[in-house]
Amino acid sequence: MFFRWLKQYLPRGLYGRAALILILPVVVLQIVVSVAFVQRHFEDATIQMTQTVLRELTLVLDRMEGASDAGAALASVTDLGAALALGLDFVDPAAAPLADAIRWYDFTGYILAGELRAALPQMRAVDLPDSRQALIYLNDPRGVLRIAVERRSLSPYNPHQLLVTMVFFGVLMTVIAYLYLRNQLRPITRLAAAAQAFGRGRSVPYSPSGAVEVRAAGHAFLDMRGRIERQIEQRTMMLSGVSHDLRTPLTRLKLALSLMDGDEAAPMLKDVDEMERLVTEFLNFAKGATEGEPEPADLLELVRAVVADHVRMGHDVTLAEMAGQGGMVLLRPAAIRRALDNLIGNALRYGTRAEVSVAFLETACRLRVEDDGPGIPEDRRAEALKPFTRLDPARNQDRGSGVGLGLAIAMDIARAHGGTLRLGRSDRLGGLQADIVIAR
Repeated sequence: MFFRWLKQYLPRGLYGRAALILILPVVVLQIVVSVAFVQRHFEDATIQMTQTVLRELTLVLDRMEGASDAGAALASVTDLGAALALGLDFVDPAAAPLADAIRWYDFTGYILAGELRAALPQMRAVDLPDSRQALIYLNDPRGVLRIAVERRSLSPYNPHQLLVTMVFFGVLMTVIAYLYLRNQLRPITRLAAAAQAFGRGRSVPYSPSGAVEVRAAGHAFLDMRGRIERQIEQRTMMLSGVSHDLRTPLTRLKLALSLMDGDEAAPMLKDVDEMERLVTEFLNFAKGATEGEPEPADLLELVRAVVADHVRMGHDVTLAEMAGQGGMVLLRPAAIRRALDNLIGNALRYGTRAEVSVAFLETACRLRVEDDGPGIPEDRRAEALKPFTRLDPARNQDRGSGVGLGLAIAMDIARAHGGTLRLGRSDRLGGLQADIVIAR
């Protein structure tokens, strides 16, 4: 549960995760070392040095104990104060502080103040204005005794230098390591970009580079891309050749049937037309999404042109709505037009009207075709996307059955553009709702 909660806050990109892998150990190491070193070195050293100064202060206070007034007390310890490098004087109690004055980042100051208070009951306050001097105020019957002690006698000098040095070199080494790691990650990002482009139907130049493992993955990708391209080319050539060879005898059959008696030839002409339509659908399926090269195109204008073509043909097709900010999208216009034509034709075959809508999302575009037909049951929608699958017994057949390639072609085109085809039920018309979602 904790790791699932933590996962949503972790970076998703490769560079972000690499930076986290670099920075997190350095930060943790510095915190652990800082805590351990400060506790074992600065605290212990400060306590020992403070104890030494306390013995010197005890000696001074003992010598001053028999003096009658402040002047006599100072005169009795003049030579001792000079030898111990202590500044001794009495100040007005009204001008002496009542509370310790320690800077918030002076962590050794709190330690020595605690040690002084524990050993000197007459302790009034300690003032640590800077890193060079410490002022100790003691309550005395003759007034308030102020003792000036060099700070280096009480605690290690400039303790923050260790932390500054650690932070500086930690940041420096992290930056150097990140620059080096970025060079190691760049071949991976190039491979990912080439694979993503190929998944969208584009073949971009790519040469393997980087570490041995990355190079191996790159060569494997090139081999895979080559095999897929050869298979697509062979499939297209084979089906194109078959379709071309079939058109010639079909044309001869149509010519021969047209010379026969109309009543006898009509059923056979219908069969020939059906065979010709099947050949055309097979050819379109063979082309798939490989027709043309990707280019920037105005998707909204393309959809409007397709809808206008169907309206001119007398079909009840309308452009329902447009959501989001339109613009140029990198796609294969001919392939997208064929996919949209297939969906509209499918909608009109099983319904009376179709509505088309376009939505421009942040990272994708959605083309939606809805109809008022019977739709497709939810448990058979995945089957409907397979090639040569016809679900006509579950739908209206008044306008003729399809070949079973319309949705499969649309799915191939959507996948070639880095998207997918989703089927659902139209809330507005009650029939099938087909969404082509492509990457933007």
